[in-house]
Amino acid sequence: MIDYSDMIQPDQGQDARAIHLVDKKSYDGWLKERSARERAHLAAVGFKPDAFVHAILPGDDPERWGVVTTVADVENLSAWCLAKLGQILPEGRYRVEGRQPGKALFGWMSAQYRFDAYRKKVETKGARVLLTSDVGAIAPMVAEARATALVRDLVNTPAADMGPASIEKAAERIAKAHGGKLSVTKGEALEQGYPMIHAVGRAAAKHHAPRLIEIVWGKEDHPRVALVGKGISFDSGGLDIKPSAGMRLMKKDMGGAAHVLALAELVMAAGLPVRLHCLVAAAENAISADAFRPGDVLKSRLGLTVEIGNTDAEGRLVLGDALARAGEDKPELILDFATLTGAARVALGPDLPALFANDDSLADDLLKGGSEREDPLWRMPLWDGYADLLETDIADIGNAGSSAFAGTITAALFLKRFIPDNTAWAHFDTFAWRPAAKPGRPKGGAALGLRAAWAMLQARYDRRSQRSPAGEAS
Repeated sequence: MIDYSDMIQPDQGQDARAIHLVDKKSYDGWLKERSARERAHLAAVGFKPDAFVHAILPGDDPERWGVVTTVADVENLSAWCLAKLGQILPEGRYRVEGRQPGKALFGWMSAQYRFDAYRKKVETKGARVLLTSDVGAIAPMVAEARATALVRDLVNTPAADMGPASIEKAAERIAKAHGGKLSVTKGEALEQGYPMIHAVGRAAAKHHAPRLIEIVWGKEDHPRVALVGKGISFDSGGLDIKPSAGMRLMKKDMGGAAHVLALAELVMAAGLPVRLHCLVAAAENAISADAFRPGDVLKSRLGLTVEIGNTDAEGRLVLGDALARAGEDKPELILDFATLTGAARVALGPDLPALFANDDSLADDLLKGGSEREDPLWRMPLWDGYADLLETDIADIGNAGSSAFAGTITAALFLKRFIPDNTAWAHFDTFAWRPAAKPGRPKGGAALGLRAAWAMLQARYDRRSQRSPAGEAS
């Protein structure tokens, strides 16, 4: 297990290698101040102030070398501007010359993530430690790095080892660590109380039986916040089976659950003054003689009947029951995360979660949080004009739109039917995966929208804090 607290340490003047930051505007002036030896070295290696380019600067002895790297703007450091260095430099201590790392602390830690649980040969490279004088920024940044790593670990784990029972164990660990109360509904109680979750998961093997996992934490008189996650541990598509190419990544279909568990841990660890209700609808959408069928009509916890148009549109079914349960406690805010639609990826690609909200102020706060944390979101229209696409001849609503168009919108409209009136709600249709690596963002499981949501929750509820995680005035 990576200890992110080892990667950021207070700057107390200890020995450390220098990291010099330049951009295209400042490079020439910086270069004039360097020694003749360093200028000759940079000329010899052909250093140019291009994005993410770096070079080693020779020191007076072999161990006294430093680094120069190019960033977009030395006066406005991004979360990712030091990520490449955090990944490739040798272990040891480093200090940014002339300024605080700020937001770049997060990318420095994120770049050192690795998932090697299934490798015989494990990387033994030690931590690359970045020093900062802004001591107050360390703990919040470490917490966000740990939360991001938790999402990655849960999503990266193969479905055979991350079924509903394993998701429950992850929730149990979080609840115990922070004094939360864990409850799990499964078996006959699930079938009676949460019929759509049960129907989606009933075809799975017994050791992957479906369940609703709940964590309750916080004082009862604090504002109530519900976090709801889609926990489909593997999605075959059901009887409307996916092609093999579409099934390859379906271990990540519990990415929504991973996000809400990580977000719940951030809330609890920070002591945010809310009454938290975290719900994970965990099931495997498998195929057997007992699988639910196209054309079946399911009764939901809310009482709405749902005609199944496609068994591969199962995520909205399990979320419907979980959202109905969340609404019963009358929260003032509901957030749900789900790897819900391919249509969202067609519209926005893998890096940009689709955001739906029934409240403009909530949407604005989430978009602001995404901008502050460099965890971007894109708001999509929750347009009721497409609601008729979910109409069906024999039930209250269909689970699949009657048209190939507007798939991500109709999915959000389906979820909206399970949200109580006058309750602020936002839905994140996230990919939870990076198909290609970027500095600080490895290929594989990804936390997309997590830090944006956390920034919003902090801004709304943490009145004690006057600092952002980068140590800047908020």
